[in-house]
Amino acid sequence: MKLHLSLPALFLLLVSFSACNNQQADSSITIQELKKHEYFLASDSLKGRYPGTPEMDVAANYIRKSFQQAGLILMGKDGYEPFQVVTDIHEGKNNAFSLDGKELILNKDYTPLSFSASKSLDAPVVFAGYGFDISEDSLQWNDYKGLDVKGKWVLVLRGDPDPDNLNSPFARYSRDRDKAMAAMDHGAAGLLLVSGKEFDKKDKLEGLRKIEFSAGIPVFQITRKVADGMFSTGSVATLETKIKRTNKPVGMDLQATVNATASIVTDKKTTRNVLAILKGNDPTLQDEYIVIGAHYDHLGMGGPNTGSRRPDTLAVHYGADDNASGTSLLLELAGKLATEQKHLKRSIVFVAFSAEEMGLLGSKHFVKDSLIDLQKVDAMINLDMIGRMNKDRKLEIGGTGTTPIADSLLKALPLADSLKLVLSPEGYGPSDHASFYAHDIPVFFFSTGTHLDYHTPADTPDKINYKGLKLIGDYVNELVLAIANRPEALQFTKAGPKEGSGFKRRGFKVTLGIMPDYAGQYKNGLRVDLVIPGRPAAAAGMKNGDIIIGMNGKPVKNIYDYMYRLVKLHTGDRVNVEVLRGDEKKILIVQL
Repeated sequence: MKLHLSLPALFLLLVSFSACNNQQADSSITIQELKKHEYFLASDSLKGRYPGTPEMDVAANYIRKSFQQAGLILMGKDGYEPFQVVTDIHEGKNNAFSLDGKELILNKDYTPLSFSASKSLDAPVVFAGYGFDISEDSLQWNDYKGLDVKGKWVLVLRGDPDPDNLNSPFARYSRDRDKAMAAMDHGAAGLLLVSGKEFDKKDKLEGLRKIEFSAGIPVFQITRKVADGMFSTGSVATLETKIKRTNKPVGMDLQATVNATASIVTDKKTTRNVLAILKGNDPTLQDEYIVIGAHYDHLGMGGPNTGSRRPDTLAVHYGADDNASGTSLLLELAGKLATEQKHLKRSIVFVAFSAEEMGLLGSKHFVKDSLIDLQKVDAMINLDMIGRMNKDRKLEIGGTGTTPIADSLLKALPLADSLKLVLSPEGYGPSDHASFYAHDIPVFFFSTGTHLDYHTPADTPDKINYKGLKLIGDYVNELVLAIANRPEALQFTKAGPKEGSGFKRRGFKVTLGIMPDYAGQYKNGLRVDLVIPGRPAAAAGMKNGDIIIGMNGKPVKNIYDYMYRLVKLHTGDRVNVEVLRGDEKKILIVQL
């Protein structure tokens, strides 16, 4: 069942909601209240809570009113922490590119890249190999040595000369955007990127593949045919081969001039974190904090580049589990802990984050311009996708390695015996707690795991396990009280990397970190022979013998399908990988 309310009706409900008596909420977390929050946030009329939309503002107002009714003190600008997000990127009308006076064709011969600045440049071209300037103990490589690129276009090869080596020392410098930064550092005014045959045999122009910030200079990808026309002798292919054979940089001035204009249009909207505080009562500890967070945004109506696993389907992506479930529990915890305020020594900060689905933007904004001293945050508790508890009462908790006592603390709570705890030490993960872990803050990431409805319109509130959600809420409440009233702050320990990995191999920008069965098709999918420890797939829970049958909603039937899907991915992407484990289908979220 889905709740159908018009926006005016939602506003009336909010008015009625805020007009209730000002008494604090009932001290217990109730199924009735959880359902009320869920069916409001995951209704048709909120249209999937996409950042920057009027429906997202309605959701933010609802959360703010809930905090007020619970008796919390609003933070920020009357409970809001606004920030801007780019909601779309597209080509402007003024893109142009001419080589030695000959006009070229957009999206056939050239394309601006998504991190290009909207600027013009008429200048000579200099070839600078792979565009590296690397000075390390294990590698000295400077493609710019002896070249004057100031004010000019720099033409560089994409990728690196050691593409078969997963541990290549070039890997961390080989992203397109990194090459733009290196070019700017040497005074270049524009960058031209070309794919060698070893990087992309088909020589496909990528175009505006995703929303990115401007690198500050115009950046174009051009075809090999166009690039070859810039050399008086040789070609992209011969230079690529020479560099790999000699393992030395190759650079030269070209007898070519490019006059080009990059025109990139970004649509920006304002969205808001919603935040409030419950002050502790111990004079010596009330300036220390526990942050409880949950993101309240989702994918809107879906479509390409939204993260939907059904990108060809335009429909409300309700996000009942992801993450109305975490937001609903956040509101209930606010009410419950408010009634226990007199017993709290430390202060509790409640934050509903926006734009998590766009790359943890809300939590990154919170820690970047924090309204509290991050050094006094003892722990961050993240509630994300906690609405699908199974019959085994399994509860996944990530980040248990970020403080030494996490395991013992979690297992000692009164309700621990009522749950099947699955503890994972890694501090980094594909949700908002990662932003806090990066600042040396102990984190606890609560989730009941992914499912086949994840990032589809089928994630509806009628499928939520409300009894399980209440049980999780009562357990989290016990954890909050235990941390809030400890004499000492939790000690932080590093538990794994603080950012996603970006390993490289031939033709690919990233890898999942698996050894696939290259023999071919297995049960209409690709069998995983080995999951490499410490790589993205392992962190996501992939196991040896899993059969990959889909990536980002697209089928994977064999090694060739897998390679095709993989080549389209980039460092920092979150990939929804559908696997068969025995007879059970699972969705794994892999952070690259």
